[in-house]
Amino acid sequence: QVQLVESGGGLVQAGGSLRLSCAASLSIFSFNAMGWYRQAPGKQREVVARITASGSTNYADSLKGRFTLSRDNAKNTIYLQMNNLKPEDTAVYYCNAAFVSQNYWGQGTQVTVSS
Repeated sequence: QVQLVESGGGLVQAGGSLRLSCAASLSIFSFNAMGWYRQAPGKQREVVARITASGSTNYADSLKGRFTLSRDNAKNTIYLQMNNLKPEDTAVYYCNAAFVSQNYWGQGTQVTVSS
């Protein structure tokens, strides 16, 4: 059973920064890709950023330049550095690990950006 443990969410003022962490119970190279998604109240879950096993990253177009996804292979952990946060970034952020035919999700971590 794959476990993904997230941390780093919280309350921050607009313009501030947060870094989310997601530690996997398996080597991150076990997965086809890992990434971050978010879900705001009343909205569908949307992709924030993903990284493939080979290290290729992609971001939601609207977040490029503010969010950066990175990983620490030795710690089986991915990170999401979020800068210049805006109130519209308020959401529950979920870590995802994808195999070919199965997805695993973390429990989610709340990010709240006040204006």
